[in-house]
Amino acid sequence: MHEPPYQTVLKPYGHALVELARRRDDVLCLSGDLTRQCEVDLFQAAFPERFIHAGMAEANMIGVAAALARCGHVPFVHTFGVFATRRPLDQIINAVAYPRLPVRIVGFMPGISSPGGPSHQAIDDVALMRCVPGMTVVDIADAGQARQVCEAIVDVPGPVYLRLKRGEIPVIFGNDHRLALDRAEVLTSGADAALFASGMMLAPALAAAEVLAGHGIGVSVVSVPVIKPLDEATVRRVSAACKVVLTAENHLITGGLGSAVAEVLAESGTARPLRRIGLRDTFAEGAGTAPYLFGKYGLSTQSVVECAWNALGLPGPAPAAAVADARPGEYSPV
Repeated sequence: MHEPPYQTVLKPYGHALVELARRRDDVLCLSGDLTRQCEVDLFQAAFPERFIHAGMAEANMIGVAAALARCGHVPFVHTFGVFATRRPLDQIINAVAYPRLPVRIVGFMPGISSPGGPSHQAIDDVALMRCVPGMTVVDIADAGQARQVCEAIVDVPGPVYLRLKRGEIPVIFGNDHRLALDRAEVLTSGADAALFASGMMLAPALAAAEVLAGHGIGVSVVSVPVIKPLDEATVRRVSAACKVVLTAENHLITGGLGSAVAEVLAESGTARPLRRIGLRDTFAEGAGTAPYLFGKYGLSTQSVVECAWNALGLPGPAPAAAVADARPGEYSPV
């Protein structure tokens, strides 16, 4: 893995979808009036005859995608995560999920990565999609995974919901990293805390683990790119080997990764204290920058450090987490 500040890449998903479409004539692209913002202006330019601009009519867009899937196509549907899940939920359930059609729903700007306030912040999208029968839910963390995810999900049976960060995407993993949909990946090993992180929270989780390691606290950081179906075996194994369990997600703590891990621990009888890092039963406000929101709502590196420190019952204040200076073209954990 690379060290922060991470180099960034522009539109890794958009380029990957175009490359997939070059090999697969059945891949189609739909956009809900956010073409450039969702990186699929690249697809529109390369394959205009396979691109559908559905406008700001998300429910209709899902219905069109379902019809195309019934005709043998694999539609990739794109808009911001909040519009991809809340608005067309009924169509997703009845037109796509119930008949188990291969529609790939791609939601950009997850959680509070959008400074645009509650109308644009997908803080419940994982919970909504996770409760849909047969839905696969993917929340990737870096540009390397974004380059691989189209190929990884194109042939998954039934529907898929994919969360993607918008804009400059950090390169966290090395070139040899391979995205796997059937397992979570243990990135660091420690016997004190098990820290399961998805999506944009992986970078703060890794940074927090390094801070804690400097004070003799061993943290097993587990990257969880697939929240459903969850790799339950890894959750049980890593949790049982540690004193406390933490989850970190750019989402409400209810219904998402934290809830999924809690269910596994409870059903398996793995008796470990659990702390969930994420939004706590609140809508977030609008702001000038996403880092401000991550700090205010407890999703920063410092928040992860403090959560682990307190969960372990350690004396005194938690150590301070320094933020690496990021230059243009770099990304530093919040």
